[in-house]
Amino acid sequence: MQVTNERNNAVISRVSASVYNLVALLSGLLFGAGLTISTMVDPARVIAFLDVFGAWEPTLAFVMMGGISVYMPLYWAFVKPKNKTVFGGSLHLPTKTDIDKPLIFGALLFGIGWGISGICPGPALTNITSGDLGIYAFILSMVIGVLGIFPSKVT
Repeated sequence: MQVTNERNNAVISRVSASVYNLVALLSGLLFGAGLTISTMVDPARVIAFLDVFGAWEPTLAFVMMGGISVYMPLYWAFVKPKNKTVFGGSLHLPTKTDIDKPLIFGALLFGIGWGISGICPGPALTNITSGDLGIYAFILSMVIGVLGIFPSKVT
């Protein structure tokens, strides 16, 4: 059975749909467990990390460095030389290197939202079972932004 990866339109013919989906599920669970165990799902901890001139909490930097130190050697050893995904699909890495207005505007919006709420998409989805109405409002806002319901230009 062939599985089409919607993200990069690569056809992955060597794995069944159930194996592909199981790996995706396990990867998401591992990511969520890592966020939870490291307490990076706590908005107060993230806001403390962003408070570099006050009561700065560097824990998030150590979590990032831990993730990068595990991922980078594997990327350079296995993914980059083959230019393929783990399942053999082709990689479609970005070729655009320009820093343009949409990139700057998007980065600013993301940073402002992260700084105000202390939440970014991964921890928000991890916190979905918390029952916190603020998390639900954040996720709804995130979905609205992703779907582009609001026009980018005010007329």
